[in-house]
Order: sequence, then structure tokens, then C-alpha cells
Amino acid sequence: MKFHKEGYPSLLITLLFAAVLNGLVYLFLNDFIIIKVLAYALSAFLLIVILQFFRSPRRNFVQRDGHIIAPADGKVVVIEEVEETEYFKEKRLQVSVFMSPINVHINRYPIAGKLKYFKYHPGLFLVAWHPKSSTDNERTTAVVEDNKGRTILFRQVAGALARRIVFFDKEGKDCVQTEECGFIKFGSRVDLYLPLDVKLNVKLNEIVKGGITTCLLYTSPSP
Repeated sequence: MKFHKEGYPSLLITLLFAAVLNGLVYLFLNDFIIIKVLAYALSAFLLIVILQFFRSPRRNFVQRDGHIIAPADGKVVVIEEVEETEYFKEKRLQVSVFMSPINVHINRYPIAGKLKYFKYHPGLFLVAWHPKSSTDNERTTAVVEDNKGRTILFRQVAGALARRIVFFDKEGKDCVQTEECGFIKFGSRVDLYLPLDVKLNVKLNEIVKGGITTCLLYTSPSP
């Protein structure tokens, strides 16, 4: 188990907070045992939360041509046909994975190919399962095209707690399936917008693992 690089600023802030809190308690409230115990407990709780949230577990990732791999850990909360208005401007199959604060929050490329499009959108911080979170919340949009011309869009969407979305790459990047592409802090979701002729391998409310669970299969070589 590793600690993800995106967590170091949060870890430093937590350690500084714990040091200041416990230092003040020691200097001014050292005789109050209950307050000392509460301060120690709060410090330990915050440290455990940060360590588990930014964990980067070792996994045997699955790379499969013609398969679309889950881009994140979490629960499938949306499977529906929608009008995608930013890039394709046509109907697409939306599959959304909700990440709770206890999930691993690393995002991974669902397919291999070329990063054709990327854009960051500032926005609101509605709860991640809100119907308008995909279009109104802070988010990124990325489009990857594989070597057979099949194109998918995936979107990192901030939630009510998430206040920072990180995407590591720029347009033109050669993407490797299951490779890290980004990180979202503290509760969020990832939306996939896919051709209508894909074959679903997951169901609503199913739990998936990023870089491992095969979500969908292509059924034709065209986008």
C-alpha cells in the first residue's frame, strides 16, 4: 500500500494542525485529562482519514483491447441514454461511478488511445448524485480515441465535499489503459459517455474497481 502524491499537502496540514493542537493542550490544559484524550483522539482520527483517503493500493491491473475498464472505484449510480452536448452533440450511453469518501480516489484511463480533447470547467459543488452535477458542478472532460477510431468521453465531477479535481495530462497524450490520469479529493464521481452499441458488463448499484472491473465491451469498430 502506497500513499498517493496528491495527499502530501493534506497530510502536512493535518500533521501541523495536530502538532499545534496538542502543543496548546500541553501548555495550557495539561491538567485536564479528558481534554488531552480528546485532542489525541481527534489528531489520530484526522491522520487515519487522510492516510486511508489518499491510499494507493497495489493491484494487478487488467488491460484488454475492445474492453472499457472502470475508471474509478465506487458504485454504478447511473446507466442511461443521454444527449451529450459538449463534444459529441449526440445521444450517448452514460455510465456513472460514484466514489464515496472511503473509496480509492485515483482515476484511470478506461481505454488506450490518444487524448483528443480536454477541458476544465469551474462550477458548483452539488452532491455527486444530483442529476445536474454532471453539467453544473466543477468538472473536467476528456476524450480518448483508440487505434480503431472508437471514441469515448469521461468526466471527473466534483461533489459536495470535493474541492479539487486533478487531471495529469494534456491533449495529444498517448494514453495507456488503466494508467493514472487524475485524482478527485473527498467524494465525487466519474461519468463515461459511450457509443450506444456497447455491451454492458455491469448493473446499476454494482460495485466496481478502477483499472480492474470490465464495464463494457465494444460491439463494432466505429465510434
